[in-house]
Amino acid sequence: MSILNTLTQKLEKISASATEQNVGSIISVKDGVALASGLSDVGYNEIIQIEVDGTLIPAVAFNLETTQVGILILSNDVNAVRAGCKVYATGKILSIPVGDEILGHTVDALGNSLDGYPLIYKNEREMAIERKAYGVMARKSVDRPVKTGITVIDALVNVGRGQRELIIGDRQTGKTTIAVDTIINQKKENMICIYVAIGQKQSKTRQLIEKLESAGAMGYTVVVSASASDNPSMQYLSPYSGVAIAEYFMEKGRDVLIIYDDLTKQAFAYRQLSLLFRRPPGREAYPGDVFFLHSRLLERACQLNEELGGGSITALPIIETQAGDISAYVPTNVISITDGQIFMENSLFNAGIRPAVSPGLSVTRVGGAAQTKAMKKVAGSMKLELAQYRELAAFSQFGGDLDKATALKLTRGKVATQVLVQPPYQPLSQAEQIIAIFAVNNGFMDSIDPKDVSEYCSSIRKFLITYYGELTAQLNIGKWKDETKDDLKQVCKDFEVSEFNPFK
Repeated sequence: MSILNTLTQKLEKISASATEQNVGSIISVKDGVALASGLSDVGYNEIIQIEVDGTLIPAVAFNLETTQVGILILSNDVNAVRAGCKVYATGKILSIPVGDEILGHTVDALGNSLDGYPLIYKNEREMAIERKAYGVMARKSVDRPVKTGITVIDALVNVGRGQRELIIGDRQTGKTTIAVDTIINQKKENMICIYVAIGQKQSKTRQLIEKLESAGAMGYTVVVSASASDNPSMQYLSPYSGVAIAEYFMEKGRDVLIIYDDLTKQAFAYRQLSLLFRRPPGREAYPGDVFFLHSRLLERACQLNEELGGGSITALPIIETQAGDISAYVPTNVISITDGQIFMENSLFNAGIRPAVSPGLSVTRVGGAAQTKAMKKVAGSMKLELAQYRELAAFSQFGGDLDKATALKLTRGKVATQVLVQPPYQPLSQAEQIIAIFAVNNGFMDSIDPKDVSEYCSSIRKFLITYYGELTAQLNIGKWKDETKDDLKQVCKDFEVSEFNPFK
């Protein structure tokens, strides 16, 4: 009996000490973060519960030190938390609930509905917010396009499914508009879209949601919002929540587009949290691991191989620059992580050339591998010709007589620049883009005044769709036959004498 009693007492002590390891108390609270003693058995990213007047407030372990634990409070009611509050480790890693029913909803970084409609899942799955990216063997090369509906991007800086393409530029240069246009254009592309609003005004996010709803795009879109008024912890976590939702759909074999608007504000929030925990500041006061902050996020975008279902995540991170300075710390970090960048140029925007995508500074490292054959055929030489036009335009400012060939290049360059101008929220099909590019490349628009290019393009697109339905369908799926070039020439010739041509 005595042996049994001894063993029971030892087990009770072990049990008590294990419980004590998972309980602690708040030492101090400041700006949405807290320091807690105890919790000696807690792990990084483990969910913590803070007891405040009988209510449990969610938090997460962020900073693990020898004698204390740094905690991110995941609630906007941070003022309720005070020194002395009990904290409990749950043994669970921070996760977000996901199911097919999340489509069409706006949620916060923890998966709570923000649009007033409760989320009820039939088959809920918990997705870890922080997760290791798929390895090389699980992936395959990027070879399918994401059709953005924006001519300058689809023709010159094409994006592939599974790619990470950075959108970079100063504020108010149309970065978000490109993202919204791309979401709207996925209506017929069988692609799920996730828009992560980080540190944005609530009014701006609301306007964006209204724009998506009016375009019929919210049905296949999830908005993850951590507004400027939210706790910095939520702004830091929201991109990881967004990609966790994306991975749920990718693992079901779906193609997903995720937009992070913008990662500059996530870096600001992370810097704020790190400095509050007294992590050593480095360049521009960012902690040394700010590169890892974005690399572990963007590496989760990929194209899975067929054995794993063939799903993909395409990431379009947005970075805001100051006065076009792409050599700053965060822009250079993200440029080195991504597979190319779409550079928004201030001078183009101010000149009325919108979207203000710079053909010279924008690049895709996937190349033509993810471009349809039809688009590759008509747009192949356009980037070089536009670059040559900009060089010639700079030299021609000094005056002097120009030979015929140079004058023609300048004229065609001006017209080509206007062909790439496109109003916001009106994405174009591949056929509509191809006919306008083909017309300018083959001299059918040489006599058109640059200011009339928009009207000409609009008219020839209507003509193509009205009278050449079979060719339109063929171009929309990217097919290019031996006779397609002749067919397009015939379309341009027929248009010149048709009632659709306002300039005949």
